[in-house]
Amino acid sequence: MRITFLGTGTSQGVPVIACNCEVCASLDFRDKRLRTSIHIETGNKSIVIDTGPDFRQQMLRARIDHLDAVVFTHEHKDHTAGLDDVRAFNFRQGGDMPIYGTDRVIQQLKKEFGYAFAEKKYPGVPRIKTIEIRNEAFSVEGVNFLPVEVLHYKLPVFGFRVGDFTYITDANAIPAEEFEKIRNTRVLVLNALQKESHISHFTLEEALEIAREVNAEKTYFTHISHRLGTHHEISADLPANVELAYDGLTIEIDGA
Repeated sequence: MRITFLGTGTSQGVPVIACNCEVCASLDFRDKRLRTSIHIETGNKSIVIDTGPDFRQQMLRARIDHLDAVVFTHEHKDHTAGLDDVRAFNFRQGGDMPIYGTDRVIQQLKKEFGYAFAEKKYPGVPRIKTIEIRNEAFSVEGVNFLPVEVLHYKLPVFGFRVGDFTYITDANAIPAEEFEKIRNTRVLVLNALQKESHISHFTLEEALEIAREVNAEKTYFTHISHRLGTHHEISADLPANVELAYDGLTIEIDGA
């Protein structure tokens, strides 16, 4: 299984508009972060988790020319705003795009992209097939997903475990029963927003504490704010099995 980090930034991305801090002014390509999303390739299947505002740019940059499905973690704009651009795949592939999300997510998408769900559709709008998911295992084109329900302040959000890979973003708490789902994962991806306390995201230290408890072979941090620090600075102090993810990073998981 191949995982590509399409975006590793927080809701504003990095650099942030009108900010001249050290991180936003950095020339290091690893400090340029689009909104958080990943691409999963396993067998001949191509799946994206979340279509944020940068979805079109991410597809072009990663040269993704086929997409079997989209899976959503939750309904916030920085994870859904690019959904309209799945129509490029509608045209190329000649079919509806399956999207997987909770009922809450699907209802929000129907409000935001009402034209795509209208009874009489304008020509050329996205063609979407919705599949509701709950906190139980499900399959996407034969690829098995296990939801991990975490809390984003008070909002339930899904992380996902796919084989030995676990992806959790937009979280500040993992209930004990959900934590059991991620034990023995080989590769963990976890949000680490900044150093200072935050109402709805793990801080760097909180993310490191979870990484130590899970003790995966490799942990990557994502959903990173310009307030965390430069990639170079933060990386120098991380344990050997923990890294900051960056846009375009690709990892391979054997046997997954």
